[in-house]
Amino acid sequence: MSQISPGFIKKLSRAIWKEWLLFHLADEQYKFMFDPAPENEWVVLDCETTGLSVSKDQIISIGAIKISGNTLLTSERLELLVKPEKKVSAESVKIHRLRELDVANGLDPEVAMSKLMNFIGCRPLVGYYLEFDIAMLNKVIWRMLGLGLPQPKIEVSSLFYEYKNRQLPINERGGNIDLRFNTMMQDLGLPLRDAHDAINDSVMTGMAFIKLRELLS
Repeated sequence: MSQISPGFIKKLSRAIWKEWLLFHLADEQYKFMFDPAPENEWVVLDCETTGLSVSKDQIISIGAIKISGNTLLTSERLELLVKPEKKVSAESVKIHRLRELDVANGLDPEVAMSKLMNFIGCRPLVGYYLEFDIAMLNKVIWRMLGLGLPQPKIEVSSLFYEYKNRQLPINERGGNIDLRFNTMMQDLGLPLRDAHDAINDSVMTGMAFIKLRELLS
C-alpha cells in the first residue's frame, strides 16, 4: 500500500477548508475571491484609521494598487474615503491629516468593502504590518460575509527580515533586525513618499515587495 504524501494531505486540507468557507459564505456574489489567483499578480493595500485599537477604531481611508510581475500598476489603483461612525480624534489627524470634514462625505463602510473586494478579486494581499489592516477591514467584512478576507497574505516586513537575516553569519542569524518602514526603504535604496497616506504607503510597500522578491529569488 503506497504512502500518502504530506503534500497531498496539505492540499486536501486546503480544499476542505475552502469548501467549509464557501459553505458559510453569507453572500454568494463574492465567491470569486476563492477562485485560483492569477499567476504573478498581487494587490498591495494600506488603510488609515481613527486610531490603533482594532476593537474601538475604524477605517477612514483605503489605498490599494495591483502588481503584475515586477510592475507596480499605479494606473490600476483604488482610493477610498470611508465615513467613520465615530469622531476622528485630533491625535489621529496629526498622523494622517484627514479631518472629520474630509471624511464626512466618505463611503458607507460596507459600500467601501464591496468596492475593495471587487478590486482585489482572488489576488493575494501584500502589506506592511498587514495584520492590523486586515483586522480592521474584517470588522466590516465579517458583518457582510460571515467570514474575513480569504486571500493569502504576504507580510513585507517578514520578507525584509528574511533578506537581512540571510546576510548575517550563520551563528548570528535569528536576532533582532530593525524593521521600521523608513529603515527598510533606505536599506533597499527606495524613495520615500509622504507617509500615512493610504496610496503613498501602498506605492512604497509595493516597491519594497517587488525589490525583496528579486533579492530573495
